[in-house]
Amino acid sequence: MDLATFLAATLVAHIGFAICVTVHAAVTGRDAGNWPFITLAIGLAGIAGYFFYDSSESGPLYSNN
Repeated sequence: MDLATFLAATLVAHIGFAICVTVHAAVTGRDAGNWPFITLAIGLAGIAGYFFYDSSESGPLYSNN
């Protein structure tokens, strides 16, 4: 895979991820905050942050406590 193809595929994937985060936030009534922008910038790490970060608590959103 050449560099241009890789960069295009990465850009398309990150845009798709950001759309998924935005749609999920709208459907669940959750505030997406800056997570769509973070997801555009760093992809999968942004998705993980959106799903596991809860600003109202000090721990992850889905804990086994």
